[in-house]
Amino acid sequence: MSRSGYSDDLDVLQLGRWRGIIRSASKGQRGQAFFRSLVEALDAMPDKRLGKDDMVDDSGCMCSLAALAKHRGSDPDRLNPYDYKSLGQEFNIAHQLAREVMYHNDQGTWKRETPEDRWLRMRNWAAEQAGLPAA
Repeated sequence: MSRSGYSDDLDVLQLGRWRGIIRSASKGQRGQAFFRSLVEALDAMPDKRLGKDDMVDDSGCMCSLAALAKHRGSDPDRLNPYDYKSLGQEFNIAHQLAREVMYHNDQGTWKRETPEDRWLRMRNWAAEQAGLPAA
């Protein structure tokens, strides 16, 4: 199981409900503000690289949520990636949406992905969610 908490244990009905929650959280006012802020934070990164599986790895490479926290002036090291409710509160979004962002950040594509590739993929995904242009 990943830090997003997703697993293969969901049945079809649960998965359908979950996708509905994510869709609603993404399209709502808070979700749209979140995605616009995430794009802004990613664009502001001097080093356009994203890590995975941790908020901040040993080399200092951050995930998307950590990059947003840092952009907002918070210390990303204090974020617990397994405390979904706190992450939702931190970013003023549904905790399910925080988990979805971690999933997208960490899972990547089936090909080998560099931190630069991950940055571009996540930036474009967040922009798509907010109806903004791709990088």
